[in-house]
Amino acid sequence: IVAITPDGQLYARHFRTSISSHCVIQALRFFRRKIGTPLLVVWDRLNAHRSRATAAFIAAHPQDYAVAYLPAYAPELNPEEQCNALVKRAMANALPDSINDLHRLARREFGRLKRHPEMIVRFFRHAGLSVTGIA
Repeated sequence: IVAITPDGQLYARHFRTSISSHCVIQALRFFRRKIGTPLLVVWDRLNAHRSRATAAFIAAHPQDYAVAYLPAYAPELNPEEQCNALVKRAMANALPDSINDLHRLARREFGRLKRHPEMIVRFFRHAGLSVTGIA
C-alpha cells in the first residue's frame, strides 16, 4: 500500500497477502505515524477501503483521517496509479528467483521513485489534482 503527498513524498507499507481491511488499517496507522495528522485519504473503490472494519476505524479516529473517494473506474484521477505503473514497468523483465526476491525488487523500485519527488508532484498535476492547505 502506497501513500503519496502533493509535495512529492512517498511512503510504502508492503504486505505479503492480498489487501484486506486489516492491511488497510495497519497501513493507515503506519502513515499517520510517518506523515502526521490529520490525513486526507483519497481512495479508489477497493472493497477493503469501503469495508465495515475500515469505516469503523476511520469513524473512531475523526481527528486523524478524512476520506474522499475517487469516482468508480477512474484510475486516471489517481496519482498513486502512476506510481504503481512506473514500478511495474521497471520490473517488466525481472526474473525473480523467489517471492522474497520479488518483494526486494518492488521495494527497490519504490525506493528509487521515492528519491524523485518531482515525479510524484507531476503525477498529481497529470491527474489534474491540486491540494491547498486548510486552516
